[in-house]
Amino acid sequence: MKYKIGWFSSGRDKAARDLLETVYKHIQNGKLQGMEISFVFSNRDKGEDKESDKFFELVKCFKIPLITFPWREFKTALRKEDIKEWRRLYDKEIIKRIDKFKVSLIMLAGYMLVVGQEMCQKYPLMNLHPAVPGGPKGTWQEVIWELIKRKTKKTGAMIHLVTPELDKGPPLTYCTFSLRGEKFDSLWIKMEKKLKKKSLEKIQKEEGEREPLFREIRKEELAREFPLIIYTLKAFSMGAIDLEKRPFIKPFCLNKKIRCNNETG
Repeated sequence: MKYKIGWFSSGRDKAARDLLETVYKHIQNGKLQGMEISFVFSNRDKGEDKESDKFFELVKCFKIPLITFPWREFKTALRKEDIKEWRRLYDKEIIKRIDKFKVSLIMLAGYMLVVGQEMCQKYPLMNLHPAVPGGPKGTWQEVIWELIKRKTKKTGAMIHLVTPELDKGPPLTYCTFSLRGEKFDSLWIKMEKKLKKKSLEKIQKEEGEREPLFREIRKEELAREFPLIIYTLKAFSMGAIDLEKRPFIKPFCLNKKIRCNNETG
């Protein structure tokens, strides 16, 4: 019997495509045995953005059913007046479109909308977040700038259950890595020199994602996000994580399984 999952993504960048492709290939080569992606849902529509169009082409190539429902065109007046009610009605429309697939789990991978209460109660949803439990909230860009601002010594990534509160659901799995050592020390020194001349906000505006420390943190983070998703999905498919039979108490640290060039700890 197949373990069916749904896949939610806004498909806004290459990372969204790479995540889907990685999981799909692991399913195809038997490393995620007994699992299938039953559908892909996106809150964008075809022709809306060149990046999401590339994502849609990838889904088509994999012959996975694609469901799109553009959020920008849905009850725009209500969205400005009552975002909670708008979110409830938008999610209700999504449920109408995906309920027939009878999935056991929904994976949010680069899905850029907050999910409402009704959706969270209807399905088990899990989200990839580029920080450790208790770490910064927000997009991956916001997280990295916050790590730099705090001069954080260790970061990582986690997969957590989704709740209506952004990035606050209980963590399921996580991994960590050091932001100090051979790869990072010289970059921190360079950042400190820049901060003596200008604010972090100005550095962010002028250099953005090209800033060397920012770029290196993102590189190390991405190297772990992919295996983190794979090991977590495998734990679900094998029953190691069972949200119905086994109430979740403590998140699994997967550092021993996820080893990259930089030291984990």
